[in-house]
Amino acid sequence: MPNCSIKRFALPLLACVCLSISAIAADGNALLPKSFAGWTQTGAPQTTTAADKADSAYPAVLSEYGFTDSETATYTRDDGRKLTIKAARFKDATGAYGAFTFYRQPQMKPEQIGTKAASANDRILFFRSNVLIDANFDRVTAMSAAELRELAGALPSAQGSADNPPTVPQYLPAKDAVANSARYVLGPQALLAVKAPLTPEQIDFNVEPEVLTQDYNSSDGPLTLTIIDYPTPQIAAERLRALQSSPQSSSTAMLVRRSGPLVAVVTGTTGSDAAHTLLNSVNYEAEVTWDQATSVSKRDNIGNLIVAVFALIGILLLFSLIFGVFFGGIKVLLRRWFPERAFGKPDDVEIIQLHLK
Repeated sequence: MPNCSIKRFALPLLACVCLSISAIAADGNALLPKSFAGWTQTGAPQTTTAADKADSAYPAVLSEYGFTDSETATYTRDDGRKLTIKAARFKDATGAYGAFTFYRQPQMKPEQIGTKAASANDRILFFRSNVLIDANFDRVTAMSAAELRELAGALPSAQGSADNPPTVPQYLPAKDAVANSARYVLGPQALLAVKAPLTPEQIDFNVEPEVLTQDYNSSDGPLTLTIIDYPTPQIAAERLRALQSSPQSSSTAMLVRRSGPLVAVVTGTTGSDAAHTLLNSVNYEAEVTWDQATSVSKRDNIGNLIVAVFALIGILLLFSLIFGVFFGGIKVLLRRWFPERAFGKPDDVEIIQLHLK
């Protein structure tokens, strides 16, 4: 009977422990915190790992950016304000940056939140590491940006190289660029969705390039710069020849140039000087990382070895001199103090000579 009582008590206790462990694990995998900067989460957040549920309009685009999961939560404050946040996580920071450029609207203004941010009225879009945040306030205040900066600091981060943003944006010229027109593309669906001037066949996404487009203003007319970053310069050279041999018309005319693994394409008013200047402004700069020592260590320096050898010889000569003086002096003193003892051959000892001749 006591055993039955223990079992009846242990089973509910075990169930509670399992539920607690599950809750802790769920919190550990959560994208959004329960509270931040005076905002408190209300109700259970909605989570999904399906791209079509995260964005029913562009699920294929999300998949190309490496979408993994999303979470939507509602927050409130004591003053009655309301905030809805949708967080999307990607495999790396490259995907988060691409999704940020895809969802950013032309009328948005830049903000200092996370890695990169933009806002329009009550909506603020930003990303940090591999997480994209779409925040919608019912009323924006002067402290809204500061509150989201606190949220950005509480978001999970990718580990290792997955936390590195793409390097292609550094090759975009800033002069005469149209604000918020940059679009970072990793697949054919995103390329079609942003209405890029090139086709997926011209770019060839089978070799996994990174594509970045941006619009520019010029006195001769609008221009669009497309930078394609291929894995190797050899692939870039092959794609350059393919682009140069592709049929062109007045509406599809393009200027093409390669720099390292980058292929730059300018479309629009390609006959203008501004188009050629824009094309020539894209120049690849290789980053060289040394994984070997740039100087010879003391141990491997032959000069130090020679100096050490001569130093050792000098030390040995010095010790020989000291021991020679010491033992020779002792012998002289002993012969002087004890002339009758056999501390050496006496001076009058005759040398026996053999006259063999």
